[in-house]
Amino acid sequence: MYVTQSSEYAFRAMSCLAGLEPGAALNAQEIAGAVGAPVHFLSKVLRKLVLAGLVSSQKGHGGGFALARPASLIRFADILEAMGVVRDDHCAFGWSRCNHLKPCPMHDAWADLRDRCRSWAESRHLADIRPQDLPPNGLPKLPSRRSLPVVDGPPKRGRRPAT
Repeated sequence: MYVTQSSEYAFRAMSCLAGLEPGAALNAQEIAGAVGAPVHFLSKVLRKLVLAGLVSSQKGHGGGFALARPASLIRFADILEAMGVVRDDHCAFGWSRCNHLKPCPMHDAWADLRDRCRSWAESRHLADIRPQDLPPNGLPKLPSRRSLPVVDGPPKRGRRPAT
């Protein structure tokens, strides 16, 4: 099953927030570091989650992001919908219009897959994640995508950086 990068980051961020103590919040940079996402990209994801009513945000000192409602009331389908993934009008064969009256060659198989995925996403909740796998502060220990060498600053003009 293909899930967009935005949706994957949304699930990671929501899992991270679900592991927080009640009343706690994390800023976008903290969440981005925990889930291995670029902070600017994740900020757009978090904005969609806020607009969907899944996440609350508080500006200022001590502010940040937190779940807007209990994890037991947030379905995986809600997260996918917030990210714009759920589309009933998409034709897997690429036709502009495809439905049961005018089906494409893949219509029945694709509809079956879509229905099963929808059923799965509607029956799973954020509370179904394994909270024992999250550290106490809610920040999952995820591997970084790459390790960069630590540099003391920009290289001096005319000199090559140390390796």
